[in-house]
Amino acid sequence: MGEGGAQPPAAGGEALLFLTDEQLRKGIEAMFFAYRGFTADPDRILAEKNYGRAHHRALHFINRMPGTTVTNLLAILGVTKQSLNRVLRTLVADGLVDSRVGRSDRRERNLHLTEAGRALERQLSEAQRARMRAAYRAAGAEAVAGFRQVLEAMMDEDIRRQYLALRETRG
Repeated sequence: MGEGGAQPPAAGGEALLFLTDEQLRKGIEAMFFAYRGFTADPDRILAEKNYGRAHHRALHFINRMPGTTVTNLLAILGVTKQSLNRVLRTLVADGLVDSRVGRSDRRERNLHLTEAGRALERQLSEAQRARMRAAYRAAGAEAVAGFRQVLEAMMDEDIRRQYLALRETRG
């Protein structure tokens, strides 16, 4: 048996894993602490502006999909309309997001970051990219690919479809 409870590759080339509860607990705890690290730098930046993680997520996805609709953002973020509207009202009032009437459907609102919104999103994302870059370099290419596979395997099927569709978009 290999390191971490893995057995040699099966006939199809896939390694069969026999994980103990202790190994799973360690993975869960590592994920909790990694998330704390991943969000620490942006949280400090957001706190200076009295924003929270919901503001960061909205800025991130509006930046990734300029012109996205409120409905699409609701589906991606998985939040209530009330909580998203509260976040968007703040971002619009603070001049970070521009909400435009849809061209084909005037009931739609298309969301775009302003220059100030793009600058804040860059600042937040750069802090996370720096942390991810350092971790990826330390772990190596094979570990990075494995990490992404694990994350994708943890997603519910409908969420994985959204993620894969977003991954195909420019940006």
